[in-house]
Amino acid sequence: MRGSRLTEKVAIVTGAGQGIGAAIARVFAAEGARVVVATRTEAHGQRTVDTITGGGGEAHLVTADLGNREQTAAVVEQTLAHYGRVDVMVHNAASFLGGPVADYSETDLETALAVNLKACFRLARACIPHMRHQGGGRLLFTSSVTGPRVAMPGTAYYAASKGGVNAFIRTVALELAADRITVNGVEPGFIRTPAMDLLADAQGQQQMARYIPLGYLGQPEDIAYAMLYLASDEARYVTGQTIVVDGGSTLPESPAFVDAAESMRGLTGSGS
Repeated sequence: MRGSRLTEKVAIVTGAGQGIGAAIARVFAAEGARVVVATRTEAHGQRTVDTITGGGGEAHLVTADLGNREQTAAVVEQTLAHYGRVDVMVHNAASFLGGPVADYSETDLETALAVNLKACFRLARACIPHMRHQGGGRLLFTSSVTGPRVAMPGTAYYAASKGGVNAFIRTVALELAADRITVNGVEPGFIRTPAMDLLADAQGQQQMARYIPLGYLGQPEDIAYAMLYLASDEARYVTGQTIVVDGGSTLPESPAFVDAAESMRGLTGSGS
């Protein structure tokens, strides 16, 4: 199924080799965007490009380590060299490195901050002059509910970086509003990705799903369609915001309330 919400737009998607990033790239391409698939692993990125071009879309592969300052800036430079413009930039690549703060690792902390947070500054700075010249653009970021809204033991590096991403979004949105450059993000909850497989096995994921009000883990496309809205002209009056896409997992004050809601539904359904 193809649409036209991003026709002729050039969109960079980082971390587009698999998971959420690959889904964003596919969805954007299906809506007419020319997608730059930016990823560290060439084989993964090429698979995404092949999927897009095989479906009649247009995509270009750029390999880069988003934790490296020069390589991050080069993503935008190569996009401009290939397509001559950049309309949408989605920074989705992320490092999930972490561990207890008592076992603090300077190397892991630096990696998480470099990929998750510092790259936001580097990519935005590289895009802004060209978006200003074009009369506008979209800067989009994959944040997380972990950090801005909830906490998980062993994820302090990741959580702190994502809290920083949300603060970055709000501040830069204010700075760039007069340039018609909107800045927004999406906060995913539990999504079925290769990263999720590292966090929990099938049984563990089933247990997680039990405490999600909608009753299941999300798919990468659930995040991609939220990003599509923010990238489209339909979101022209939205800036400095994040959309939570988590199946309701951050709603209950306690997991016990998920069971309570299920019980109430059972009582209502029984007609008593």
